[in-house]
Amino acid sequence: MSEPLINVSLYHVLGVLIVLYGHLGIVKGREVCYNPLGCFSDEQPWSCTPERPLAALPWSPEKINTRFFLHTRQNRWQHQIISARNLASIKASAFRTNRNTHFIVHGMGDKAEKNWVPKMCKAILEEEDANCIGVDWHDGSGWIFIYVQALNNARVVGAEVAYLLKVLWENLRYPASKVHLIGHSLGAHVAGEVGRRHQGIARITGLDPARHYFENAPAEVRLDSTDAAFVDVIHTDTGPLIGLGIMMPIGHLDFYPNGGKRMIGCPNKLVLIESVLCHHLRAVDYYLESIKSPEGFLGYPCDSYNSFSYGSCFPCPKSGCSLMGHFSQLPPTLSATPQIFYLNTGGSISRLSRWRYKVSVTLYGTRTFKGRFYVILPAARGATWEYEIVRNGPSYGNTFSGFIDLELSLGRMNHVTCKWKPILLNLFSHQFGAQRIEIQSGKDGKVEELQLKGKLILQKSDPPGCLILAL
Repeated sequence: MSEPLINVSLYHVLGVLIVLYGHLGIVKGREVCYNPLGCFSDEQPWSCTPERPLAALPWSPEKINTRFFLHTRQNRWQHQIISARNLASIKASAFRTNRNTHFIVHGMGDKAEKNWVPKMCKAILEEEDANCIGVDWHDGSGWIFIYVQALNNARVVGAEVAYLLKVLWENLRYPASKVHLIGHSLGAHVAGEVGRRHQGIARITGLDPARHYFENAPAEVRLDSTDAAFVDVIHTDTGPLIGLGIMMPIGHLDFYPNGGKRMIGCPNKLVLIESVLCHHLRAVDYYLESIKSPEGFLGYPCDSYNSFSYGSCFPCPKSGCSLMGHFSQLPPTLSATPQIFYLNTGGSISRLSRWRYKVSVTLYGTRTFKGRFYVILPAARGATWEYEIVRNGPSYGNTFSGFIDLELSLGRMNHVTCKWKPILLNLFSHQFGAQRIEIQSGKDGKVEELQLKGKLILQKSDPPGCLILAL
């Protein structure tokens, strides 16, 4: 019973610190101008609203020190620094106008070197001959105790990126239609600021965009679907108490893996900072793995995660599902409201992708029993996957279904093993098997049916039996 009290106390302490910060010299109703970026005000909607009670003016560009680290296939292991204020640095670099450009923007307290940012650039360059630019604003990204200052500094960073795009267009005729912005946490809202200032951006991807001071705020101050031709968002830390990610859908396509609140594989103790950051950074992990395994992050359109879990949104509708991550695409037709997608993932880094199937089992047996029924599917290199299909009450002659999320896409199978475990002990005379097993793919709805071939193999509770052979 003590942990929730500790969590609430921590949350309140952070709130008090932010309020104290707001009373230490913050003056509302002011404006600062930084050539050539323009002017920045601390008036509404940037502050003095229910969503943004505290005000702060952004630091100067010199203090924030935004830098652009260019990676290409010619220099993927060592970035080149380019600057909008030094055109020669761009012309002398490996930047090429015939390629698409991906900007990657980190969030609060982070940086763009020796971490996930160059790692993501290298992964993208493995798949595409592109310009990949890490946007480093470490000096201005702050930390939790100056969060209000950091989120206002993000406005200057967005202006810096927009100014670079302006220079690229005016001098090299490089269009915004070749630009993709990827931002994590506060970096997602930096990307939104870029799109607001520089029209025609092709795509913005928000990786768990920051919540505080952005949830329910006007579109002008946060990432929004109007900021690019295509805006896709991955939500991974929307828990109600101390979640760092925005809850509301803000893009054209919004993905909520595992429901969007608590990510599989992250520690469960909410008081641990590494636990909170694990959920918040999982969006980065999903995006990274999606570059190599795009089909393993298929999002299903659904009203809620509960409906998705119960199978109400399975298989993909005629309009199709959408891929989450690097290969996400703008659908042929857009609705007036954001389209929301759900999916399940794995919990181990490099094994996060999953393929969803529906397994239906028609049982055969000597009598009704209470217990659990499992199917065991063959995997690669002689391994197997075991999944519970029925809990508490199968009976012979009936068909039961369950949904499973596999580490790999299933090919054609020639056998499935099943087993059951009774609830009560000493029921060894009860024998069960399966007459038919159907496996339906979520992606295309195709069904593979495996039926009994030859003699039915009945099975006691142990060892596994009930071998079903495909015809």
